[in-house]
Amino acid sequence: MALTRAGVAFTEHPYLHDPGVASYGVEAAAALGLDPRQVLKTLLASVEASTGSGRRGRLVVGVVPVSGQLDLKALATAVGGKRATMADPAVAERITGYVVGGISPVGQRRALPTVVDESALGFDTVYVSGGRRGLDLGLAPGDLVRVTRATVDAIGRPA
Repeated sequence: MALTRAGVAFTEHPYLHDPGVASYGVEAAAALGLDPRQVLKTLLASVEASTGSGRRGRLVVGVVPVSGQLDLKALATAVGGKRATMADPAVAERITGYVVGGISPVGQRRALPTVVDESALGFDTVYVSGGRRGLDLGLAPGDLVRVTRATVDAIGRPA
């Protein structure tokens, strides 16, 4: 596991996943009895360059609390882009190697630019998907930022 190789302390938190649930992250928070503000979801977006280069968007990872939403404009700004759109779920799965609802910011097939919402730093421990539905990992937010080589910015907004 990527966290073990990086020497990061973490805890595993399995829970029974309901395939009919609409919000995987909210399900995890409820099943584990956690504050939804400290349970984070991992979302992929395509960010267009701020210059008129005509290039396709580059994929960027946004990590925000499950209690809110990803602010696409803020994410684009955080990485120096013009605008962002959510990545197609099939693309997200192919690029990360994880299934939607179980996409982890850690250990993806290809390292992508990552931005963690600044609210995560307000907790001693945050929880992210462990790479499959029904498993979250608890770790210090500073370790999450370090191991994903993320920047921290205000990219979340209330739901």
